[in-house]
Amino acid sequence: MQSRNAEQPPGDGSTPPPPPSASPSASPAGDGHGAGSTTSPASDPAPARRASDGPPPLAGFTVGITAARRADELGALLKRRGASVLHAPALRIVPLSDDTELLTATKHLIDHAPDVVIATTAIGFRGWVEAADGWGFGEALLERLRGVELLARGPKVRGAIRAAGLKEEWSPASESMAEVLDRLLEEGVEGRRIAIQLHGEPLPGFVEALRAGGGEVVGVPVYRWMPPEDIGPVDRLLDATVARSLDAVTFTSAPAAASLLERARERGMLGELLDALRHDVLPVCVGPVTALPLEAHDIATAQPERFRLGPLVQLLCVELPGRVRPLPVAGRSVEIRGHAVLVDGELRSVPPAGMALLRALARRPGWVVSRADLLRVLPGAGRDEHAVETAMARLRTALGAPKLIQTVVKRGYRLALDPAADTKYGDE
Repeated sequence: MQSRNAEQPPGDGSTPPPPPSASPSASPAGDGHGAGSTTSPASDPAPARRASDGPPPLAGFTVGITAARRADELGALLKRRGASVLHAPALRIVPLSDDTELLTATKHLIDHAPDVVIATTAIGFRGWVEAADGWGFGEALLERLRGVELLARGPKVRGAIRAAGLKEEWSPASESMAEVLDRLLEEGVEGRRIAIQLHGEPLPGFVEALRAGGGEVVGVPVYRWMPPEDIGPVDRLLDATVARSLDAVTFTSAPAAASLLERARERGMLGELLDALRHDVLPVCVGPVTALPLEAHDIATAQPERFRLGPLVQLLCVELPGRVRPLPVAGRSVEIRGHAVLVDGELRSVPPAGMALLRALARRPGWVVSRADLLRVLPGAGRDEHAVETAMARLRTALGAPKLIQTVVKRGYRLALDPAADTKYGDE
């Protein structure tokens, strides 16, 4: 699903646009990385759906969003495809104008000229120049950058450089930091001062390789991440993930992934979170760099081939429905999604208690499940088995097809699986 040759965060510079027959994709993704033109929800190229097309691909699924930047855009793309969204920004970005570390780095570069400056994102480069201008150092910074070897990671940051009245010396065709590193090492970095615009993402091996080659590396921290001021949404997302109330969680930056893991550790629920992400809740990352904190915990992630918001959403549209196997029940096709059920292609909303019962029945479809066992999965039911009967009646009403679930007198309930169905489904 992905190309591992481009070890870089989502960001500036896009590959050539897809042909008309290709799946549409949105603009670059990422907390602190996207720049240039963006795809607004209103211009989302997802095709219009007719009523006869059935529900959208993510209908009935709930997706968590950890992004701090461009969360509204990602949420709009997901909702347009039918998903319910739980947004919990796992970090916040320190405003550039308030960032004393960036101010210090800027003054240092003005006073001590580097040999090379690497600009990695358009929005970060523009923000750096604007912040320097606000501090009264704008012209001095631009003058300093005119006298160095200025490298641009992709076409969008190249555009930002030129908009500032500067000219880049070189830009890789691949948008890959690996290609930038290869060029620098081929030129030789012994004794050279290399300034790199940081963007919050780790750059695996990049700085180490330059220093091993004898270069002096100066970081320009255009983005610095901090924990969110309101931790409540993050805690709610963690609780929902552990409870399996989410079907997927999206990550568009490595710091967001690391922040979520750290918060789980602080709450003493890291093991539960890891178990949920390994087995039940799909973690989707915009690219391999973003996935590093999760992979360090042996969590396999899904990633789109192009590191953009649009392909990420399209990947979810394939992965989540693909994780659900339709069941032939009482002459109908039943597909149990996160918080809703497709009955012959019609989406039926089901309350949480009903979903809990239905999932218990679907673990071994066609087999009888006792009221006592169903009571154990019913949230907040206590010890009264009549609560099962009440919840079951509401479930049947919600499904709109009472015969899907049979009552087995004195024993319990079962899904009315068609006789020719594969009864091994619940054991897989």
